[in-house]
Amino acid sequence: MKVAVVGGTGDFGLALAERLAEAGVEVVIGSRDAERAQEKAREAGAAGGAANEDAVQGVDLVVLATKAEAALATAESLAAAIGATPVLSVASELRFTKEGVFPGADARSLAERTQDLLAAPVVAGLHSLAAASLAHGKADGDTLVCGDDADAKALALELAARVVLGRALDAGPLASARALEGTTAVIVNLNKRYKGHAGLRVTGLP
Repeated sequence: MKVAVVGGTGDFGLALAERLAEAGVEVVIGSRDAERAQEKAREAGAAGGAANEDAVQGVDLVVLATKAEAALATAESLAAAIGATPVLSVASELRFTKEGVFPGADARSLAERTQDLLAAPVVAGLHSLAAASLAHGKADGDTLVCGDDADAKALALELAARVVLGRALDAGPLASARALEGTTAVIVNLNKRYKGHAGLRVTGLP
């Protein structure tokens, strides 16, 4: 599998790239700054680094790992370069308040809104994982992936399974991304309250 991690110079994207490279995945780190992408690729043990438009060429899966506020603009700018290549959306739109962390105000998920901008199938996943959870090895617990395109979802599940100690589980259609992205807010609140690195484990499944 060859994967482009767009936003791979950020904390989450870089940690994900490191774990994927360790797992034998051919990873290309994408950034707006090609030199920075190459520098971080060497740091992560990735196959290479390039400007985003070049990083997404010739890969099996594009991971959109930018910060939430940049996700839609980045997807729109890369629509032509991505073409029909499946995209995994991992960002969650959050609102930080004195009362706690809340999901974004939009009723639709970032993944669904990203799908509106791309011809490629979009799947969503890894929302229960944080950069700190991936920084030093596979993340504890399970992770969930959802999407409407079976082939794209299978690729995302294969990728996800390589970076967690538990399982990568199919959580249904892309509309489920609304719940998955909301889970990030819950996990951030738990981490803040208990000073930890919460994850997710699903029980009762065969």
